[in-house]
Amino acid sequence: MELREVGARGQVIMDAVSRAVVGKADVLRQVLVGVLAGGHILFEDYPGLAKTLIARSFAQVLGISFRRIQFTPDLLPSDITGSHIFNRDEGRFTLSLGPVFAHIVLADEINRATPKTQSALLEAMQESQVTIGGETRLLPPPFIVIATQNPIEYEGTFPLPEAQLDRFLMRLAVGYPDQAAEVEILRRRRERREDEIALQPVTSREELLEMRAAVEEVFIEPDLEAYIVSLVAKTRTDPNVYVGASPRGSLALLKLTRAQAALDGRDYVLPDDIKSLAVPALAHRLILSPDLWSKRITPQEVVGGILRLAPVPKVS
Repeated sequence: MELREVGARGQVIMDAVSRAVVGKADVLRQVLVGVLAGGHILFEDYPGLAKTLIARSFAQVLGISFRRIQFTPDLLPSDITGSHIFNRDEGRFTLSLGPVFAHIVLADEINRATPKTQSALLEAMQESQVTIGGETRLLPPPFIVIATQNPIEYEGTFPLPEAQLDRFLMRLAVGYPDQAAEVEILRRRRERREDEIALQPVTSREELLEMRAAVEEVFIEPDLEAYIVSLVAKTRTDPNVYVGASPRGSLALLKLTRAQAALDGRDYVLPDDIKSLAVPALAHRLILSPDLWSKRITPQEVVGGILRLAPVPKVS
């Protein structure tokens, strides 16, 4: 696929998803940017804001497989990856693959499972493979984890460790719809006469992989690469930050900005691409100093402050 085609195909995909998800064009665009950049996405927001609907809708319009895993305290690692089960008829153990073997895996309320179960996703998210009983199985490309967690209800939950948070390419929030969008949601449900909405594929797994490959052709000037590195470096020296972003944060911002440029129909990255994606790409990677907790300063605010103070390079 030519790079110039990515923007047009991306708009077709977003238009199709918008049939199910109302009034969230910016969020849908960010999700598609993450998908094209080849990363995993963490949604941190209140219940009932269409996080599951967004994940399922993208799987439907992209023509790829989708599995939802409800994370609970009694969930076991083998419930995610699969296990060997004894087959009495054949008199031997056979491998039963778990729900992680899908193109889009929704890890719903991921922080409700124990750390041992959460860690079952680590190898899958980083290496696109899982090991079951000493046998390594590759996951089908594209492999995307979309995880959700509730930011206010912490009773009976297990916060994600920094090592796992770092494996998410970006963290997003959906937010409440405005009143006009919520009225439209009600109108569509009334006219549809049922809760579920089935979307038809507008592309295929093969075309999605071609779009990902085309993103690799997007050019970024060395000065902008240095700008990305300087932003990430400032998270390590900011007095409000206990632990800053690692080079994985720099790589995440590079991949996201190139994907966004491609969706905009450009074959080059602009400083605005970096500034618009810095918070989703970096904020969840920061550990703030403990004395800031009482002041209610958020990592998003810290990254925003770094963006305001950092000099922006001029590009031709």
